[in-house]
Amino acid sequence: MTNAGTTVERADPPAPAVRLPRRRGIELALIVLAVLLSVYGYCGVGLAKNGTVPPGAAGYGAGLGVLALLAHLAVRLRAPYADPLLLPIGVLLNGLGLVLIYRLDLETPGDKAAPTQLVWSTLGVTLFIVIVVLLRDHRVLQRYAYVCVVGALGLLTLPIFFPAVNGARIWIRIAGFSIQPGEFAKVLLAVFFAAYLAANRNALAYAGRQIWRFKRLQLPTGRVLGPIVTIWLLSVGVLVLERDLGTSLLFFGLFVVLLYVATGRTGWIAVGLLLAALGAAAVGWLEPHVHGRIEDWLHPFATIEAGQGPNQLAQSLFAFAAGGILGAGLGLGHSILIGFAAKSDFILATAGEELGLAGLSAIFLLYGLLVERGYRAGLALRDPFGRLLAVGLASIVALQVFVIAGGVTGLIPLTGMAMPFLAQGGSSVVTNWAIVALLIRVSDSARSQYDGEDVS
Repeated sequence: MTNAGTTVERADPPAPAVRLPRRRGIELALIVLAVLLSVYGYCGVGLAKNGTVPPGAAGYGAGLGVLALLAHLAVRLRAPYADPLLLPIGVLLNGLGLVLIYRLDLETPGDKAAPTQLVWSTLGVTLFIVIVVLLRDHRVLQRYAYVCVVGALGLLTLPIFFPAVNGARIWIRIAGFSIQPGEFAKVLLAVFFAAYLAANRNALAYAGRQIWRFKRLQLPTGRVLGPIVTIWLLSVGVLVLERDLGTSLLFFGLFVVLLYVATGRTGWIAVGLLLAALGAAAVGWLEPHVHGRIEDWLHPFATIEAGQGPNQLAQSLFAFAAGGILGAGLGLGHSILIGFAAKSDFILATAGEELGLAGLSAIFLLYGLLVERGYRAGLALRDPFGRLLAVGLASIVALQVFVIAGGVTGLIPLTGMAMPFLAQGGSSVVTNWAIVALLIRVSDSARSQYDGEDVS
């Protein structure tokens, strides 16, 4: 365009806004696949044990399908931009857990755990729907940081007043009803740690005292670091009194991971590993219950050599060895020989024996994918609280899987925790569904903040 001898270039029109795909159809297709795989496993157990399809197969498939569909509808309506993999992974792991527990129930006719686990799974999915529908913004949780920490400490303290079960005071049993408060406390502590570290992220950037001559190991000022360290010490101290060292290790790992993410200082990893090693050595030496588990870990076949038969860890190792690469097949293993913990602490041994290394690797990949999607959502968020919350929740799953899998395979001493979604335990499955719901909410916020922006 020319005006009085001057050439003026016409500006290009602005790029159209990019609408991000919601991908709810992908989620629905994966949910259908997850339900079909679970029903296939349920039928496979019945065919292997009795030669016929179990009479409750249709009801099991319908129940799991309805729960999954209701959860999907809640996500479609209230979190349309959420990650499409989180819910299907939860459905598949929960469904596989019900199949494994049902398979072990066939060996213990007087102790049926699958129906109770299905009820707890229903409660877990209900809590999932409530969180997704009512919690419209994850940042609301930041306002209740101190309410969460008070609630967490209260939940952790309650089991002290109840009798020990299998050497640990982690259960509340009233009139035949039992609950494990520590499972709910870990989510509340994750919210508190994320809120406190996000609020004090600027103060944490200022270095306080330097540890020896290492610049990377400079501590933040005591006024900032003191309150959160005090809360962590109180929670871990209570758990040590209850002999719940598995949850203690989980809380310690969660604290170190979030502190590292908040400060960006790799020195915290080294400090955390050092303190964990010192604490484990001290507790293992002074606490007889823990010392016995360490001895079993160091010498898993000592009871066989003494003529007393294999212990639980030895039976677990035998189950993994019998599974080989492809496994013995669902319903054809002998992991029930492990004893009373076959459906809880050692449920992974049944998966290893009957699904083999291939099936076990697939389960670990599902957990790894769940954790990765949680980290991805956290990295995409712009607000520090949401970023720390997503990393914390995903780290809970990662640490719990590592501690349990390491214990039943002989990598580390046993700690007595529940494998997420797979193991028998109502408190655990309800808590894990709450974690998935919060990750759904965070991932929806992470993607919706870019919807309509020019991302060219």
